[in-house]
Amino acid sequence: MTITWMNPPAHRERRGAEPARRSRGRTAARFRRRSAWLLPTVILASLGSGPGPASGQDGIVPDLPVRELTLDNGLRLLILPRPSAPTVAFVVEYAVGGVNETLGSTGTAHLLEHMLFKGTTTVGTRDAEAEIDLFARMDAAHDSLVVESSRTAPDTARLGTLRERVNTYEGQAQIPVVSNEFSRILNRNGARNLNATTSSEATTYFVELPANRAKLWFLLESDRAHNPVFREFYTERDVVMEERRTRVDTNPGGLLHEVHLATAFLMHPYGVPVVGYMSDLERLSRRHVEEYHRRYYGARNAVVAIVGDVVADSIAAWARDYLGGIRPGDPPPPVLAVEPPQRGERRVELVMDAEPQLRVGWHTVSGHHPDSPALTMLASVLSGRRTSRLYRRLVTEDRLAAAVTASTVPGSRFPGQFVIHVTPRAPGKPADIEAALYEEIERLALEPPEQRELQRVRNQLVASGVRRLQSNLGLALQLAGSVTRSGNWRATFERTALLYEVQPADVQRVVRTYFTRDNRTVATLLKRTGDTDP
Repeated sequence: MTITWMNPPAHRERRGAEPARRSRGRTAARFRRRSAWLLPTVILASLGSGPGPASGQDGIVPDLPVRELTLDNGLRLLILPRPSAPTVAFVVEYAVGGVNETLGSTGTAHLLEHMLFKGTTTVGTRDAEAEIDLFARMDAAHDSLVVESSRTAPDTARLGTLRERVNTYEGQAQIPVVSNEFSRILNRNGARNLNATTSSEATTYFVELPANRAKLWFLLESDRAHNPVFREFYTERDVVMEERRTRVDTNPGGLLHEVHLATAFLMHPYGVPVVGYMSDLERLSRRHVEEYHRRYYGARNAVVAIVGDVVADSIAAWARDYLGGIRPGDPPPPVLAVEPPQRGERRVELVMDAEPQLRVGWHTVSGHHPDSPALTMLASVLSGRRTSRLYRRLVTEDRLAAAVTASTVPGSRFPGQFVIHVTPRAPGKPADIEAALYEEIERLALEPPEQRELQRVRNQLVASGVRRLQSNLGLALQLAGSVTRSGNWRATFERTALLYEVQPADVQRVVRTYFTRDNRTVATLLKRTGDTDP
């Protein structure tokens, strides 16, 4: 089931011939290519009107013919033949993301995501040796720039000279570059949805190709894993910095999201933005990103999911031939920080030339905790449809808000937050919305939701079960993500079975357990007026 939420911390760029045109990509739920096979397995067991499926989890977890293979280097491969259309989706997911970074080098995983579209020693260049020689010169100038800028009283003239030197070498290194050749090769061969995304917990690369171009993917992916060249590094780093400016620094919703997480998570890296802090991005070096790639982008941290019109034996043979030589790599650095219990309400305000917004969050649990399914059902009860409680109260009846969403953020591996985000409708005030919101939460604490409210959500799960099997790419993303998060491709379907088992008393219990005042963090965006100016 998909819960919509504003300003997610995953960063996804569209890949094509025009690198300047970047935006977050579409989520898997929006890929709509239709396929009829295997749908009855999910639907027939889900159409009952009772509180759960007639045959338990067996009816919801489809018996997909997924072939699982682990290569000698540790790479995990999932192959799902689907001969309904002559296309195939490829997903590579690395179990390393924003939470594995350290302060001072935030944004590394996201910048690396960009760099791996820049080509290899053979793709994207006419003279790799000339490039490498210039890399050494510009990196030395950049190192000097970082040292000078960190001084108590930096020499501004020297800073300007060093910046110019970096730009000059970067310009010279671009002469032999064939820009976007990696993407162009795939696009010329019929690629669709070529993209990537970085989250707090993983980095994912994906594409769809005609089935008769499957071997091409293995060739290119093997080359990218073995021989990446981080060309146009400082130019691309500037692109990422501009992305931060547009999506966070000058974006009211993005900035509110970042400030809210930073206020809620004082120790855990969930409070650190995946895109990175600007001061860190300014100092990231090619050497650091290359080392990050060498250590953590190994086979042991990778999952490959391939879904479409393929022959499993051929795919397995190509995987051994092309991907079997990828180095195992190191396990990602463990996340040892534990967020301490919150001992009192935290509040933060932003003042901008923008319309008001409100975010209220409560610390909850990880996605593996037994209470997680009930929290997911609660999100849908509160804001899942126009008939949901907060939508009816805030949007339809009181007309205080234009939109309201509820979700669990920012990841699932560690205890996160249940967040409600509200966009007020003028002349509604955030304070009035906040009061109404707490009234609805209190109602659920005193009296559980009606069975019919949960049944509406279960009915939505039926439709979601249909959609999740319609797209090769959507299914491949689910399979890879499930293995990364849980070690089991069936986890994405078993999660649905657990949602079916949630009862009204479970929803009431999690509200009483987590939705307390002392456990609450409130972030408010206020419109700048004469009264709010310093």
